[in-house]
Amino acid sequence: MAFIYSEPSHTFGEYLIIPGYSSSQCIPANVSLRTPVVKFRKGEESAINMNIPMVSAIMQSVSGEKMAIALAKEGGISFIYGSQTVEDEAAMVARVKAYKAGYVTSDSNLSPQMTLRDVLALKEKTGHSTMAVTEDGTTGTKLVGLVTSRDYRVSRMAPDTKVGTFMTPFDKLITAPAETTLKEANDIIWDHKLNSLPIVDKEGKLLYFVFRKDYESHKENSNELLDAQKRYVVGAGINTRDYAERVPALVNAGADVLCIDSSEGFSEWQKLTIEWIRAKYGDAVKVGAGNVVDKEGFRFLAECGADFVKVGIGGGSICITREQKGIGRGQATALIEVCAERDKYFEETGIYVPVCSDGGIVQDYHITLALAMGADFVMLGRYFSRFDESPTNKLMLNGSYVKEYWGEGSNRARNWQRYDMGGDKKLSFEEGVDSYVPYAGSLKSNVGNTLAKVRSTMCNCGSLSIPEFREKAKLTLVSSTSIIEGGFHDVILKESRSGRAE
Repeated sequence: MAFIYSEPSHTFGEYLIIPGYSSSQCIPANVSLRTPVVKFRKGEESAINMNIPMVSAIMQSVSGEKMAIALAKEGGISFIYGSQTVEDEAAMVARVKAYKAGYVTSDSNLSPQMTLRDVLALKEKTGHSTMAVTEDGTTGTKLVGLVTSRDYRVSRMAPDTKVGTFMTPFDKLITAPAETTLKEANDIIWDHKLNSLPIVDKEGKLLYFVFRKDYESHKENSNELLDAQKRYVVGAGINTRDYAERVPALVNAGADVLCIDSSEGFSEWQKLTIEWIRAKYGDAVKVGAGNVVDKEGFRFLAECGADFVKVGIGGGSICITREQKGIGRGQATALIEVCAERDKYFEETGIYVPVCSDGGIVQDYHITLALAMGADFVMLGRYFSRFDESPTNKLMLNGSYVKEYWGEGSNRARNWQRYDMGGDKKLSFEEGVDSYVPYAGSLKSNVGNTLAKVRSTMCNCGSLSIPEFREKAKLTLVSSTSIIEGGFHDVILKESRSGRAE
C-alpha cells in the first residue's frame, strides 16, 4: 500500500506567530528585507539579491512589462510569462531592460517632414512626450531637433503642420558628447534646468537620452532593483520543451534570472533543462526550478544545479490541480519540510539554495509566516493581479471594479507546456480557472502597506533582518475556534456611507 504520512498537512492560516522580546532598536524603519535569489557558497554573497522578498508569478494575467518595471522599482523581481512566443517574451524582457538604463535609446523618433498628427499618434502609442527629430526619423541618425509637449498646442495648430516648423532645432538644444558620464549628464540637466539631455557623437548622431525623471525616480524609489548597468532587474519563465530556443533569446534580451515554469518539478524534464543550460552557459545563467513539496524533490533539484527551488503544488487561488488530480500538499507543511532540507543541504555542501514559497498566500501576514518558516522569498499571483500594472482588463462587475485573473492551466491560457508530461502538445484537462479579483489600485501603495505589516511583525519578534527573524520566530498551530477568535466577533460593525466596514 502507499506510504501514508501520520500527520496532516497544514496551511498558513493554521499558524500564528508568538511575539518575543524586542529592543528599542526594533522599529520598522530599521528592518532590512534584503534576501538572496540565487544559490551561493558559504562565506560568499548571492549574485542576485532582492530588497524585498516578493516576486510576481509566471502568468499571463500577472507578469507583463509594466508589472516588471513597477515591481523592480519597489525592490522585487517579476518573472515575465513564458506562455507566449519566444520572440514576444524576449521583446518584453528587452523593453524592461531598456526602460531605465541611465542612458536610454530613443524609441520615439520623428523626421522633419512628419506632421503634428504623427506626433500625437506616436505619443499615444508609446506614452512618451519627448521625441527626437532625426534626419530620417530613425534611431542612430543625425539629430536635427526635439519635440516636447511644450512645442505644440493641439487646439491652435492644424494636424498636418510639419514637425520641422515647430520643433526645437538642434542649434537651440543643449547636448552632450558620447563620453559624458551619467553623473556629468545629470549635472548638466540640473544646471540648465532640462527635462532631458540628448547624447550625440562627433557627427551629431543621436546615441541616447538621459532623463531628469530617471534621477528623480531613483531618489523616490530607494529600494529599486538595478543591475550593474543601472537597468531594472527582470526574470523570465521557461519550459522544458523549447528551452534550446527560448533560453538564448531571453539571455540575449538581458534577462537576469530564469525560472522553469512547471506545475510539478520532481522530474527528469527539469534535470535535462538545467543540464543543457549548464553545458551551454555554465553558472553564468541563473535558473530556478520547481515546484516541489517535499525534501526529496528539493534535494533532486538542488543536485541538478537549480539556483533556487520553488515550493507549492495546488495552493494557488486559481489552481485546481488538487481537485482534478489529487496532487499537492498543504503549503505550510511543504515549506517547512523543504526549508529544513535546504538547511541540511547547506550544512553538507556549503551551498545555500534559496527557497521560493509559491502559492497559498491569502492574507498579508501569510507572507510573514512563509519567511518565518524558512522561505527566502514568496511568489504571488492573485496578489499582483489586482493592481493597475497587471496586464489584464479592469471591468465593472456588480457595481465594483474587478480585474480579470486566470490560471496558466485554464482553457484561456492553454499553457500545455507547464503541465507537459511528454505527451501530445495540448492541454488534456484544466488545472486552473478563469476568474475575477477585486481591483486594488496601484502596486506601490499596496506593496508598501503589505511590507509595513511584515516589518512590524518582525519587530514584535525582536528581528531586524529575515535571517534573524527565521532564528527568533516561534510559531503555534491554532484551532478552528482560535481562527474565529482572531477576527472581529461579538460586535455589530458600523457601516460607512460607501457601505464599506470601517
